[in-house]
Amino acid sequence: MTSKDAEDFGDFVRATGTQLHRQALLLTGDHHLAEDLTQTTYAKVYASWRRVSRADNPLAYARTTLLNAFLSHRRLRRSSEVPRDLHLDHIGPADSAPVDPATRLDLLAALTTLSGLDRAVVVLRYWEDRSVADTARDLGLTETAVRTRSRRALQRLRPLVDADLTEETAS
Repeated sequence: MTSKDAEDFGDFVRATGTQLHRQALLLTGDHHLAEDLTQTTYAKVYASWRRVSRADNPLAYARTTLLNAFLSHRRLRRSSEVPRDLHLDHIGPADSAPVDPATRLDLLAALTTLSGLDRAVVVLRYWEDRSVADTARDLGLTETAVRTRSRRALQRLRPLVDADLTEETAS
């Protein structure tokens, strides 16, 4: 890799680092694992940087690599540890309206109840605001599978989030 390629890769990491780390944090619910997945993603992107940098959308390649790393990690189940203390109050789309931190934590805790693939579908479709077609392409699923998984995942999330909101309003 030439110094120009290394400089371009460094610029790419600086421009996309926060975004990819935020997506990893949403997928994992764990700061340490999110950092590991982000680092793994950038290592894989770096190894193919010449080809990736000439692609139409290097960020899409990095996002797909991140998703694959996350799904691979979930399949391996190297660790049965489950994060208990979520400090995720700073994540979310930069241009979105502020969300109550307690509601955000309730939602993130509810997301941890989903399988890895269902969680990826929900994060891509509703947090990243991706289309069904883009989500299907990134996850290697059919559009019908994405719609079905989205619907079923939301059905599982609603009672968890609604129960938390009902408890808050009753207090």
